[in-house]
Amino acid sequence: MHAIRIHSYGGPEVMQWEELPTPVPGRGQALMCVEAASVNFLDVQKRRGELVGQAFYRRKGVSEPDLPATLGSQGVGVVEELGPDVRNVSVGNRVVFAGESYATHALAPAAWLIRVPDGIGTEQAAAGMNQGFLAYAFTHFAYPIKPADWCLIHAAAGGIGLLLCQMAKIREGRVIGVTSTAEKSEFVRDAGADDVIISGQSDIAKEARRITDGRGVNVVYDGVGKDTFEASLDSLAPGGYLVLYGQSSGYVPPFDLMTLQEIGSLFLTRTNASHLSRVSACDNRCDGEAPAFMVAARARRRRARR
Repeated sequence: MHAIRIHSYGGPEVMQWEELPTPVPGRGQALMCVEAASVNFLDVQKRRGELVGQAFYRRKGVSEPDLPATLGSQGVGVVEELGPDVRNVSVGNRVVFAGESYATHALAPAAWLIRVPDGIGTEQAAAGMNQGFLAYAFTHFAYPIKPADWCLIHAAAGGIGLLLCQMAKIREGRVIGVTSTAEKSEFVRDAGADDVIISGQSDIAKEARRITDGRGVNVVYDGVGKDTFEASLDSLAPGGYLVLYGQSSGYVPPFDLMTLQEIGSLFLTRTNASHLSRVSACDNRCDGEAPAFMVAARARRRRARR
């Protein structure tokens, strides 16, 4: 097999195309022949070394070094070989997986694989199925949006942001999308946003309260992190929820939880939905609504073609 690997952190120049032994799946694992690798900002952060020290993103054993490392975090492939005790997928199934995907082959826990439905193309699945499930989990489990809830979505013109806008509208929520330029705001409105805030031109929290007649929003979905954290908290109505799912601007620094009480008895969670996938049992319980997040994925792909 071949893979794109790094031996040091830095820019794109540190990536190398290397030949490696093809792994053999162990108990509960599946080996995929990779057809398409998703390209996510998380991959850039890994290449730069920004995830070092974060236990959640460490896939290797504790005693193993971080480098060299194979890049990639998600992909689509065909199951080529199964380890013992795998019953949920079969050889030949086309699946979405989380793992080191910048390679010709990838190993992943079989329990985490999601079969790609008929009628969904490989590129479409790579671009939208994992992100679509994240949007599904955030809007159905992390904070289940109710009809007429106000939702503030940061980076609303991004991949997950656009899907969150659409999923929130499927849930009959009211959406305020935050984006950096007027050009991007067109995509956000097309995804269903009721209002758009241009972050460089307005105070996000003040605008959110103006739009909601001073009350604030019920939930904020924030994948930006450090730069938007205070604005996210200040945008919430009493008892509101801040769902943090990323850190494109950096990690949120240590935080005094008493602040949540002082500014409105707020709720705060940090998730990437991997734990929620176990709660929702995506491959079974979500089957009835899987078309909902795949509709969003289709819409995302249509916009990408413009």
